[in-house]
Amino acid sequence: MRVVVTRMMPEGAATAERVRALGHEALLAPMLSVEPRAFDTNFDDVQALFFTSTTGVRAFVHATSNRNVRVMAVGDTTAEAATAAGFADVTSADGDVIALAALATNTLDPKAGPVVHVAGAQVAGDLVNQLRAAGFEADWRVGYEAIATATLPDAFTQNPDMVLFHSARAADAFVALGAPRST
Repeated sequence: MRVVVTRMMPEGAATAERVRALGHEALLAPMLSVEPRAFDTNFDDVQALFFTSTTGVRAFVHATSNRNVRVMAVGDTTAEAATAAGFADVTSADGDVIALAALATNTLDPKAGPVVHVAGAQVAGDLVNQLRAAGFEADWRVGYEAIATATLPDAFTQNPDMVLFHSARAADAFVALGAPRST
């Protein structure tokens, strides 16, 4: 089976390896690419950083050498990326944005200082407003932007059997470029 992997790099490469391990041919065709954005890296009074993706962790690591902030991660993969980047105090919500907000509400004190979500220019959930509703002084800092590809990757001309999408934005980019179907 020929499987197109539309996930951003470097995660797309890891997904392609898993597809190959299952005995299929993986065709890499990232529909989005990451463009770093400059952001305020002063975290002196911040009680916790929130990451909802490994891309957010990479954006933070690229922007500053500070690893002395507590990290709350949406899931285990993001928590592992934060730990590998040198953060010592990392907690995984092992879920989604709702689970991450609940974790914060159950483990952090809103009066202990502000919290910051480092993420992309477009986010799937509204973590900051959930945290604000729970009484936190919460800020969203844009560390990167996921840019849609301008042309359909060549993998789609290779008559794939299946296309994997890991985000609604990647699927939207595919549709905007004509969403070809194999015959």
